[in-house]
Order: sequence, then C-alpha cells, then structure tokens
Amino acid sequence: MDNTLFPIDSATLTELKARLAVEAQERGLVDVAYRTIDTPVGPLLLAATEAGLVRVAYEKEDFSAVLDSLASKISPRILKAPRRLDPVAEEIDEYFSGTRLTFDVPLDFSMSSGFRQSVQRYLPHIKYGHTESYKEVAEHVGNPKASRAVGTACATNPLPVVVPCHRVLRSDGSLGGYIGGLEAKTTLLNLENAA
Repeated sequence: MDNTLFPIDSATLTELKARLAVEAQERGLVDVAYRTIDTPVGPLLLAATEAGLVRVAYEKEDFSAVLDSLASKISPRILKAPRRLDPVAEEIDEYFSGTRLTFDVPLDFSMSSGFRQSVQRYLPHIKYGHTESYKEVAEHVGNPKASRAVGTACATNPLPVVVPCHRVLRSDGSLGGYIGGLEAKTTLLNLENAA
C-alpha cells in the first residue's frame, strides 16, 4: 500500500469545507456560524445562531478573541459557514451602497443582558440619518440619569452597524467613543448624512 500523501488543490479543499459546513448545519451540529466580509469600514466578522445575528465585530477587536468569546458565552460548536450569513452580508452590502435604511435580519441579543440589552434593543429605533444623545437614549429607555450607562451599553454593543450605536453622540454633538474607532463612526455617520 502506497502511503504517499497527495496534495489537495485549493479549489477541492474549498469545496470540501463548504460540504462539511452544509452537512454540519443539516445535522444540527453548528450552534454559531460565522464568516467575514469586506466593507468600507474594514473587514467585519458576522456570527449567527439559529435565533439570528449574534455578533458583528471589527477587525480591531481581534476576530480570534471574538470567536473565543462566542464559544464561551454561546457554544463551542462554531463553524465558518458563510451561506447561513448570506442574507446578513447582502443587507450590509445594501446598507453601504446606500440602498438599505433599516436591517430586517433577525437579531439574537444573548451576548448582552439587563440595561445594556434594553439600550441595544432601543438603538434600531433611531432612524437612518438621525442621531440622539446618550441622555436622550437614557430618557427613551426609562432611566433619564443613566447617560453614562448608555455610553457603556453602546461601547459594548455586540452588533455594531446593524444595531446603530454609531447614531448616539454626546450632548454637545461630539462623537464620543465607538467600538470600531472614531474613523469608522465618522464614515457611518457621513454615509447616512446624519444630523
């Protein structure tokens, strides 16, 4: 018997990985599917559970660390399975091309809890092209004195871009912080012509 290893060309390897991803999903072996996409604000990692999109991460967050966090908080059964995230990638492409003003994909907020999750669930109500202050968001979620906690909820938003924490500014109109960096926040606000 010949034990020589035959190298597999990259096209065959890609096809085998795709088949593995499909079979794993069909058998219910994938709890978190992920993929990366290129955008005007840099590469983004997208991750989804059966419930919906659970994580959008900027490259500066370290994709490996993000996947480790998902493994510890959601499930270690994570697989690169781009097809499950095709609808999300399509909506994000439409957003960056200026043809989508709201996202319709289901969201999974299980990476947050309590007040932070309340804030993050409110953020999609800030319309495209508009901004609110941390204080205004605090008032909308029923805790007018929690401006600082709103800032923390925005800073820890697991779904940036899709859940628009970039639309929240300081009371004086300055940017405040942003998980993707101030350049990314500025790019998103300029894309939306936010005022």
